[in-house]
Amino acid sequence: MEIQELVSYYLFEDTGKIEVSFRLDIDSDDELRTDTISLDEANDFGYNFIDDDEDFIDDDEENDLYDVSFKSIDEYQLLNFLNEYYVINLDRLPKSEFI
Repeated sequence: MEIQELVSYYLFEDTGKIEVSFRLDIDSDDELRTDTISLDEANDFGYNFIDDDEDFIDDDEENDLYDVSFKSIDEYQLLNFLNEYYVINLDRLPKSEFI
């Protein structure tokens, strides 16, 4: 049992959680699993897949105009974490839903 496709994810910065939607290799194309996991869980597993990208806007003048910090997610690290997380915590694996 392994995650075949990471369909979507959304980072809730204010609560420190990430919502993920994915398919396992045993799921059909019409099935989807969705879960919300605390980033503390990822840290406990030794994963840090969130990067603060300060260089999102390259031009210095534009940086002065826009006070924006952009957070990017390393999808490869996220996928590795989820596979490991659900192997160890099989009881937390969400049931598939037909879409």
